[in-house]
Amino acid sequence: MTDAIARRAEAERKLERVRALARLWDEAITIPVLGIKIGLDAVVGLVPGAGDLVGLAVSLYPIAAAVALRAGPSIVARMGWNVLVDAVIGAIPILGDLFDVAWRANSRNRDLLERWARDPNRVERRSGAVLLLIGGGAIGLAAGLVWLAVRAVELVLR
Repeated sequence: MTDAIARRAEAERKLERVRALARLWDEAITIPVLGIKIGLDAVVGLVPGAGDLVGLAVSLYPIAAAVALRAGPSIVARMGWNVLVDAVIGAIPILGDLFDVAWRANSRNRDLLERWARDPNRVERRSGAVLLLIGGGAIGLAAGLVWLAVRAVELVLR
């Protein structure tokens, strides 16, 4: 029994670190009048190149915590997706900085991990469905791009 209690205490410590990171990185400062919360991610992201790399590195911690807590592969993949979207779109000058304020990958991953800790099976199923939709969308997008490329080549050759 003490082993289970120790594991639960360690899991709660990891979750609390993820919560603290999300607060600091995504929600540390409230902009007066607007009521919009920003964190270090938005500020550090203003430094071209290096800021986005630092943000990416920090955003890997919640994923590592999920792996250590033995969250299922669909949870870890969905968390990875959140970070990937943040990193790719966040790297676009100016637009990416605005996107960072709205997307908040660390807060999304914190919320996902907390929901998983409360009800693992439900969140695993839902994350699997989300990943299937993302995969289907990616396949559809790729097929559309191939079709456009073929049409473009046909037009050029005519």
